[in-house]
Amino acid sequence: MAKKDKNTKVEEKTDNKAVKENVVEEKIPARLYGKYKEEIVPKLREKFAYGNIMEVPKLDKIVVNVGVGGAVQDPKLLDEAVKDIETITGQKASVRISTKSISNFKLREGMKVGAKITLRREMMYEFLDRLISVALPRVRDFRGISDKAFDGRGNYTLGIKEQIIFPEINVDKVSRVNGMDVTFVTTAKTDNEAYELLASFGVPFRKRELQ
Repeated sequence: MAKKDKNTKVEEKTDNKAVKENVVEEKIPARLYGKYKEEIVPKLREKFAYGNIMEVPKLDKIVVNVGVGGAVQDPKLLDEAVKDIETITGQKASVRISTKSISNFKLREGMKVGAKITLRREMMYEFLDRLISVALPRVRDFRGISDKAFDGRGNYTLGIKEQIIFPEINVDKVSRVNGMDVTFVTTAKTDNEAYELLASFGVPFRKRELQ
């Protein structure tokens, strides 16, 4: 009888483990991912007359870059910048190393001068959601962003002057204001298609000036 009870406990333990695994697999998708599938794909397919749904452009990744020139004299400045972007994105950063020496700036090859984070899938959509819904509206006198920062290959780079626009950052604990570049990498073949994709997500462009 005791042996049977032991087996029963083992089976229950295994079942509980399976339940936990199922809970992880059934994670609720990011809001903007749902919007992309249900609203944006049909909209873009109709607008550009794509014959195949696979032709519809999508957001591939978001790359957050921060450069800290002052880190040459004070390495702690880079540590603070890295901590900030990790807090903002919820992901580990990779440190950027100088590839050449510049004597005028006392910069030597191999010195740590910045950091980068690449966001994909759920993390990417969640960051985009917070950026357009919460962070950008906190910019003083915000009137939208320029549409002139496309690179000709369907990618767009947004320059942010202050990391404190993100609510995750405690202003009282900030010793130095740092800016960052946020690059949206898409599968769009043209800037026009990329513009429509980002605008459909809710990226607040001031005015369409693309030709």
